[in-house]
Amino acid sequence: MNGLAISSDGLTKDYRKVRAVDDLSLGVPEGSVYGFLGRNGAGKTTTIKMLLGLTRPGTGSAQVLGLDILKGHLAILERTAYVSETKILFESMTTEELVRFNRGFFSRWSDEAASKYAALLEIPPRQRFGKLSRGNRTKVCLLLALAQKADLLILDEPTAGLDPVAVDEVLRILIEDHVSRGHAVFFSSHHLAEVERVADWVGILDHGRLLLEARLEDVRSQFRRITASGNGLPSKASPPVLAWSQSEQFWKYIVTRDSEQFATALREQGAAVVEVSPLNLQEIFLELVRKEAPCTSGSVGATHAGVV
Repeated sequence: MNGLAISSDGLTKDYRKVRAVDDLSLGVPEGSVYGFLGRNGAGKTTTIKMLLGLTRPGTGSAQVLGLDILKGHLAILERTAYVSETKILFESMTTEELVRFNRGFFSRWSDEAASKYAALLEIPPRQRFGKLSRGNRTKVCLLLALAQKADLLILDEPTAGLDPVAVDEVLRILIEDHVSRGHAVFFSSHHLAEVERVADWVGILDHGRLLLEARLEDVRSQFRRITASGNGLPSKASPPVLAWSQSEQFWKYIVTRDSEQFATALREQGAAVVEVSPLNLQEIFLELVRKEAPCTSGSVGATHAGVV
């Protein structure tokens, strides 16, 4: 393998006249938690389906666990546990019946793990899946995924409907019982505060294009918003400027590194630098997906350390 649990190069997918995924190249390091972020309709679920071989890309290529998604999709499914956005299982089965049904399909299945997570997540064992609350449906899907002891977890909205206590337990389980074994988690979520708690890497997708891929620690330590006023200031997005916007007499720049150098350059152009401030993940996300904010696409801010 090449040090990446998931890698893609130029993945593109069209549905009739709509381009759902557009020239997507991303890298998910082994042993990492990768938060895959975007608005509804950004292309996240389509990307996941391509990675799992559930839909074919129009162009481009990808590997999951070192396997080509077109030639090795069955082997990928054997080593990957997937929780879909819809959380659909057999409505008439109870949790106990679903566990018994699923165990025969996975060679690494652990009854011990299934019992452990059923207790930790407080899942009703004898209630039919169709009668469960939204949160308990999510818990059952997570239980079935975690009990597979897979090399990779791909989770689409894994905390949908969960209360804060359950969210905390699920995030703890993912880190302590999965990532600690050197395995990766690739998950899509709208809950940015949860992503910021556990992710090592983040990718932000909008209209099928990857706007940002970076280590979360780089986001925290290097990304800054610079607010300045003046005339003739830069009006383009290029390194280290990730995005910019103008409101009345103020210019706002999101920079990925060297914020003090950039602020100094603005002052040398006669600008008054009003503020240099750090950003959290939610602020960066909102800045990037605003339609009026130009931004660069692709990998920004960091490289995959140790990946060949």
